[in-house]
Amino acid sequence: MDLQLKEKVVFVTGGGKGIGSGITLALAREGAIPIVLSRSAILPEFKEKLEKLAKDYEFIQVDLNETDKIQPIVDDVAKRRGSIYGIVNNAGANDNMDLETSSWRDFEKSLHGNLTHYYALVHSAVPYLKDSRGTILNISSKTALTGQGKTSAYAAAKGAILGLTREWAAALAKDHVRSNAIVVSECWTPLYANWIKSFDDPEARKKVIADKIPFEHRFTSIEEIADMAVFLLSPLSSHTTAQWVFVDGGYVHLDRALS
Repeated sequence: MDLQLKEKVVFVTGGGKGIGSGITLALAREGAIPIVLSRSAILPEFKEKLEKLAKDYEFIQVDLNETDKIQPIVDDVAKRRGSIYGIVNNAGANDNMDLETSSWRDFEKSLHGNLTHYYALVHSAVPYLKDSRGTILNISSKTALTGQGKTSAYAAAKGAILGLTREWAAALAKDHVRSNAIVVSECWTPLYANWIKSFDDPEARKKVIADKIPFEHRFTSIEEIADMAVFLLSPLSSHTTAQWVFVDGGYVHLDRALS
């Protein structure tokens, strides 16, 4: 199936690792032009995969916490490329800001790192998205809806991201710009794998978590998130906006008794 993304310029924050890397590779596979924004340098193995798939891409190393750097990057890409079609807001980290032990300053810093750049990137790109009748995709988390404990700031940021997804859908509907979100629950990433390894019995811990996922009792793969992402970015989903799409094997919505 042709997703009609050929030569469309799409920003992907945190697009060099984990879920972001999967989305970048899926875009490249569809012939899009991914513009990866990453705090760390490109990993050799990721670069090799990307260059096998992508006819054209950019990898820009930038710390998105330095928010003032975002607008110049967006303007420069738009000037050189002629248009911007899509934004994938993905970068962020669960930094375990606990209600009892984290100060409000810690909370504020975490919100900045997980939320402000989502707004700044879309704000910077709005004129270009209007011109291209483009699309916004925000990556959120189950913590926005279920809570998790010891993650107040991350949960707050991810909840705000869901609110902004619908606010932007409403604000930009008249301009034919769509805005959607993917809600991630238990997705198997290298970071998740490293966390599992911290337990005394990693395989037992992994099984406990997987057994709580109603559909097939397994983790969501990066590729499954990426496949949904490219569909939501694609013109084939042209009447889909303001949606929170759960790619999670029913984790958030189905009864745990199904475990």
